[in-house]
Amino acid sequence: MNNYKDVIIRPIITEKTMRYMDENNVVTFEVKKGTNKIHIRQAVENIFHVDVEKVNVMNICPKKKRMGRYVGKTKAIRKAYVKIKEGQDIDLFGEAETK
Repeated sequence: MNNYKDVIIRPIITEKTMRYMDENNVVTFEVKKGTNKIHIRQAVENIFHVDVEKVNVMNICPKKKRMGRYVGKTKAIRKAYVKIKEGQDIDLFGEAETK
């Protein structure tokens, strides 16, 4: 990969992922389709300057959704669960959270 910032699209912030972050030191990202675990590991280590222990990757299939008579689908994403070494941290919220 030429640019590591092209691999990681965005962090996924939900109640479940925040619980994983607190209890297991696991951060969840939406990543580009076609990337493998090695690319994801290198991108997280170079962007956030942390040591990665383990990477798990899931492909989320689109689901059918309806709104009245209109039918559509959600988007398909690739999700990566990245386990960070104990004692290290990724600050996803920036400086506004630490007042």
